[in-house]
Amino acid sequence: MVFRSSTSLIGLLSLLFLLLLLPAASSAIRLGLVRRPSPELPLFREAPAFRNGEECGSSPADTINVAMTLDANYLRGTMAAVLSILQHSTCPENLAFHFLSAHDDAPELFSSIRSTFPYLNMKIYRFDSNRVRGKISKSIRQALDQPLNYARIYLADTIPEDVKRVIYFDSDLVVVDDIAKLWGVDMEGKLVAAPEYCHANFTLYFTDNFWSDPVLAKTFEGRKPCYFNTGVMVMDVDTWRKERYTEKVEEWMAVQKQQKRIYHLGSLPPFLLVLAGNIKAVDHRWNQHGLGGDNFEGKCRSLHPGPISLLHWSGKGKPWLRLDSRKPCIVDHLWAPYDLYRSSRHFFEE
Repeated sequence: MVFRSSTSLIGLLSLLFLLLLLPAASSAIRLGLVRRPSPELPLFREAPAFRNGEECGSSPADTINVAMTLDANYLRGTMAAVLSILQHSTCPENLAFHFLSAHDDAPELFSSIRSTFPYLNMKIYRFDSNRVRGKISKSIRQALDQPLNYARIYLADTIPEDVKRVIYFDSDLVVVDDIAKLWGVDMEGKLVAAPEYCHANFTLYFTDNFWSDPVLAKTFEGRKPCYFNTGVMVMDVDTWRKERYTEKVEEWMAVQKQQKRIYHLGSLPPFLLVLAGNIKAVDHRWNQHGLGGDNFEGKCRSLHPGPISLLHWSGKGKPWLRLDSRKPCIVDHLWAPYDLYRSSRHFFEE
């Protein structure tokens, strides 16, 4: 086509722009990109449909429940995590996702997830931030002090009671193995199953106030406490409800908030106080963690030796931020293939 004047070109571009702003239902043209639900949310490509293999069952007993939080700041990470889980699952249609959101933009977040994954079996639940807001004490990084970071404590009370078991995942990870392998772990009567790290200096997660108090220091008597990361857990939420573990965790949060500072690092230590030394240890391949670096600077880290089923960018540095800044770590390129984000610049390039 030959344009006779610059006015014709401008007119065509204006028409194109107006078409992009129209609701999806008003046009049968599929551009492969989700339209922005709100000015604050990014654009994402639509993920392909993932279908079950012939060996997959179809009864409710075959359902694998996955829980994650949903937040605008981490939405890009959530999208990548969900894609990775589906892509490596033998039975992706058996997956049920439970998203917890603490903000008023839950409908927009739901719309974004639904548009990106049209075939996803999912529900979104409103997490009431007021349940925890007065119980949070300041930690070493502001992101750790957000109410949604504590939602995992209330997970069992938020999702339906007919869900008896769930895998909880943070949003800064990707799964590179069949999640059914993690789901199938024998809990051996334990409340939580997770990779355990007994070589870590467990004492560093608690303050001198804790260890110098003769009563508090006896908390772990009869246990061999080890660090575990609460961003990757298989949880017996049925037992959690029945034995009121939410209240047990809250009791330690109250000690921290109202009496004396006994720990660091936000929502992790209360879990350790209640559960460390009494969890089902899972192979380390299911949490190659720490890829985000430390909680202060987020410097690059390399992979630990051994097989890998899950890559976790715990720590300050997030792969999408480092990739956008054009200063990625080497490990961030392992996350990039699952990134469904497309900026407006990419939109017009496509």
